[in-house]
Amino acid sequence: MLAWLKLVRIPNLATAAADPLAGYLIVSQARDLAWPPAACGLAVAAVVAIYAAGMVLNDVCDLELDRRERPERPLPSGAIGVRAAVIVGVTLLAVGLVFAGGATAAAGSPWPAAAAVVLAGAVWLYDRHAKPTPLGPVVMGSCRSLAWLVGMTAAGGPTAALDWLIPAGMGLYAAGITLYARDDAHTSRRGSLAFGGLVMLVGLIVAAGSVWLADRGPIPLSTGATMPVSTWLTLWAIIVTSIVYRVAAGIGDPTPGRVGFAVGNAIMSIITLDAVLVLATCGEQWAILVLSLLAWFLAFKRVVPPT
Repeated sequence: MLAWLKLVRIPNLATAAADPLAGYLIVSQARDLAWPPAACGLAVAAVVAIYAAGMVLNDVCDLELDRRERPERPLPSGAIGVRAAVIVGVTLLAVGLVFAGGATAAAGSPWPAAAAVVLAGAVWLYDRHAKPTPLGPVVMGSCRSLAWLVGMTAAGGPTAALDWLIPAGMGLYAAGITLYARDDAHTSRRGSLAFGGLVMLVGLIVAAGSVWLADRGPIPLSTGATMPVSTWLTLWAIIVTSIVYRVAAGIGDPTPGRVGFAVGNAIMSIITLDAVLVLATCGEQWAILVLSLLAWFLAFKRVVPPT
């Protein structure tokens, strides 16, 4: 079982759940804490299943490379058979599309299923062809954007032009992480690390634009108080600073351990970033719910590396 948890990168599935959940909440502008509608749950399940499929099939495609660089991984070590991994990966992909079909039926819109189909295609493209090419980070970033869109379309959106800045920005952020992590099995090149970090920073600025460009006034909280947008931007800046600090540490010491730590932190921070984006639209109760996915990430991180 531990080998399978490693294969699907079980901690990272929390980030796959956070994106469509946050997307649904932001578009629906949910305020009162309640059990999410079926369309939301099915959209989240679809993205998690497709993400897990991508992790499994990624290792199948990387088998020969992992035999040289990561022989302890489940497939090259023989802990899991390649045929079993292929069957599970393809099954998870199909299950994800079935869940997306359910989200489409529940939402009364074809777009959740359409976004999920494109997401599944992007996952296959990345794993099978794009990963070692210059297009790899672009495709990976598109996967993160599409995960957001599965949730957003399940809520009938994106309804506002600025809503598009969120999947665009978080997609850029994911592309930057991919660029930064490209040589994490070896001593990385400082130039590629710096470029990856810059792309991450640009993505986070773009995503924040969905709030500071909206000019919606103070953010209402469940207590009846309000949060100034300037306070929200300060919170966002603190999180961004913590990410950039670790990225810079990896640039200063580009060893696998230091770079891997920065990558793991950047992935984990997706949950926090999603929660803060939800805070701006839905208030602190829903933001705390999204943030609670950190418990999933941190619990499994103790036994399974996120990178």
